Amino acid sequence: MAYLNKVMLIGNIGKDPEVRMSQTGGRKRVSFSLATSRRYRDNNGEQKEQTDWHNIVGWGKIADIVEQLGIRKGMSLYVEGTLTNRSWTDQNGQKRYATEVNMDTFQLLTPRGQGGAPSAGGYNQGGSYNGQSNNFSQPQNGGSFDSAPMPEDDDLPF
Repeated sequence: MAYLNKVMLIGNIGKDPEVRMSQTGGRKRVSFSLATSRRYRDNNGEQKEQTDWHNIVGWGKIADIVEQLGIRKGMSLYVEGTLTNRSWTDQNGQKRYATEVNMDTFQLLTPRGQGGAPSAGGYNQGGSYNGQSNNFSQPQNGGSFDSAPMPEDDDLPF
């Protein structure tokens, strides 16, 4: 049987990306929240808007590119990746869980010159910098994932 784990999101970055080195393995890691919204009508016919928040994580070269471009809160982004779940025990002995999108590629959607969007170059699968497109991909090399816990985000808007 074939399986598929693919996530595609378009939304706005909810907090400035945080770049740091993983505690195990020493790989660069970028993380940020991405807000997606959808509109619907409730049972009374009133239009409502539902915002969902997604935890996005990128590793290695993709983290380098996010950092180099100066991507920040409020910018629009297309993200493609896989859904991952992890768990850990916090300092108080409580079991914690996180669902994240492990970013494989992204595209900056904020037009250049608007919202402080940087002038973007590109990173392709071969690992070369072409200086032309807004598409960025992480090479598919079967890299490992860091299971070290990330601090909880207590400043969520809901």
